[in-house]
Amino acid sequence: MQDKPRYSRITDLIDLIIFMSSKINGVSLEEIQERFSVSRRTAERMRDGVLFALPQIEELPTDGRIKRWGFPTHSFGELVYFTSEEIAFLEKLKTNCDEVSAKDLQEIIIKLKALNRRKLPKLEEQIEFSMRSEGYAISQTQNYKIDYKLVSDIRFAIKENRKISAIYKEKERILIPLGLIYGEKVFLVAKEEAKGNDVYQYSLHKLKNVVVTHEKFEPQKFDLKEYSNKSFGVFQGKIYDVKLKFIPEAAEDVMNYNFHPTQKITKEADGSITVTFKASGDKHILWNLFKWGYAVEIIAPLELKENYKKYIDEIRREL
Repeated sequence: MQDKPRYSRITDLIDLIIFMSSKINGVSLEEIQERFSVSRRTAERMRDGVLFALPQIEELPTDGRIKRWGFPTHSFGELVYFTSEEIAFLEKLKTNCDEVSAKDLQEIIIKLKALNRRKLPKLEEQIEFSMRSEGYAISQTQNYKIDYKLVSDIRFAIKENRKISAIYKEKERILIPLGLIYGEKVFLVAKEEAKGNDVYQYSLHKLKNVVVTHEKFEPQKFDLKEYSNKSFGVFQGKIYDVKLKFIPEAAEDVMNYNFHPTQKITKEADGSITVTFKASGDKHILWNLFKWGYAVEIIAPLELKENYKKYIDEIRREL
C-alpha cells in the first residue's frame, strides 16, 4: 500500500492528544503502541511530540510502575455535553455493525469522552449500567476481517481521485474507485480501466496487494445513492417491477417494514397489504421474502414468482 501522506504524522499527534484527554488517568507507552500500531520507539517520539507542543500535558501520578501521560486538569471546552445514554447508544450500535463501521464509531466515542473528561468517572459508570440494561438482538451474519488501513487508503483514493492497483480473483487490475457500500460485506464500487465505463463491485476482503497509485482520474459524475437504490441488497442486475400481497394478519409488520427506497405500500379494503417497488437482485428479494412464509404472495413478475416456487421446492427436497 502507499505510504501515508506527509501530514499524517500531524494528524496522529492530534489524535494522540484527543486520546490522552479521553482517559482520566492518561495513557501509557504500551497503549500508544497498541492504538497506533507503532513500535515503542515511535510511541516515545509521539509522546515527546505532544509534550513539546502542549505544556498542559504532564506525567501523571500512578499507583503502579507504568508511567502515564495526560492532562492533569480539563483542557477542552465544556459547552457541549453528551449524556451517558447517547454514548452508550453508540457503544451498543458498535456491537451490531460491520468491522469498519465499528472502528469509525470507536473513534467518535473516544472524542466524545474527551469532551466530557471532568465527568468521565461517573459517565463511565452510567454507560456501563446502560450497557447492562439494554442491548440488541444477536444478528446472524458473516464476519469478514478487513484491514482498517485498507479502508482509509481507499477513502483517500476516492477523495483525491487516485487510481488503485489491486489483485482481485488472481488478476491484477487498475480500478477507478467511486464509493464503498456497507452491508453483510463491504464492497468497493469502481470502474475497471481495462473494461471501459461500466461499474462493478469488488468484495473488499478479497482485494489483495492494494496500492493507491499517483495516477489521477477525472472526477466522475456518479451518484452512489442512486446506484444503490437500484438494487435489493447489494448486487446489480435485471430490474424487476415487484408486486407483493400480504395477508391482513401481517399488516402491522408490513406497514413498518422497509423493503426498498422505491416502495409503495397500499392497504386494501379486505385488510391485506400491497407492496410495489423496482429493484434488481432477485436472489436477495427471494431470501428476504422467505422469512415472511405463507403471509406473502408474489403477484409480479411471473419470473420471480416461479423462481420462488423452485426455491421452496428445492428446500422441501432437501428435507
